[in-house]
Amino acid sequence: MKTIAVIEDDQHIGNIIENALKKEGYGVLRAYSGTEALYLLSHNTPDLILLDLMLPGLAGEEILSKMDGIPVIVVSAKVGIDDKVNLLLSGAVDYITKPFEIRELLARISVQFRKEEKQSLISILKVDNLVLDLTSHEVTVNDTQVHLTKTEYAIFKLLMQNPNQVISKSVILERIFEDTPDCTERSLKQHISNLRKKLRDAGDKEYIEAVWGIGFKITF
Repeated sequence: MKTIAVIEDDQHIGNIIENALKKEGYGVLRAYSGTEALYLLSHNTPDLILLDLMLPGLAGEEILSKMDGIPVIVVSAKVGIDDKVNLLLSGAVDYITKPFEIRELLARISVQFRKEEKQSLISILKVDNLVLDLTSHEVTVNDTQVHLTKTEYAIFKLLMQNPNQVISKSVILERIFEDTPDCTERSLKQHISNLRKKLRDAGDKEYIEAVWGIGFKITF
């Protein structure tokens, strides 16, 4: 169940939003002031925040500046284009002005969650039973987590992004240079050897094929 924090000092508006969200199957958290919102969010991590701006205790703009990683839809009576632009540039994912139709608010929430689902799919790379989560940097083989060094991860990521394609040593060094500038052609061989062993130990098969005189590729 997705949980949405409703930060709204007007109890009547907050109740309308809460009832509509619950009918849609969402869990709801409530805060009625800026300070209460900070306390609420220090103890809970909702999937989305509906944020009013004109709050007692602490303005919504200040709360927005403290939010990191949680999508925020601003729900406010402020209608100025400068206000909207500044808030969107400050991190809000959307802005809806009061008064609003509850159906429109629900639609905007649904759109935001769909965007997140698409982004999460893009952030997962799968080849055979190898899985790489680009967001968490987690690598699993047969559902077993494999711990890689920074250089091993950079090499593995490049190979996973180009499955069954031979990547030359020079290209690997060039592409991973930004993440691992200390990797040399001599040390690359050892890093790949270590990576192959870790994957092989977890999956009982060889996942990285060495193509003699050319480079390496993920096999499946």
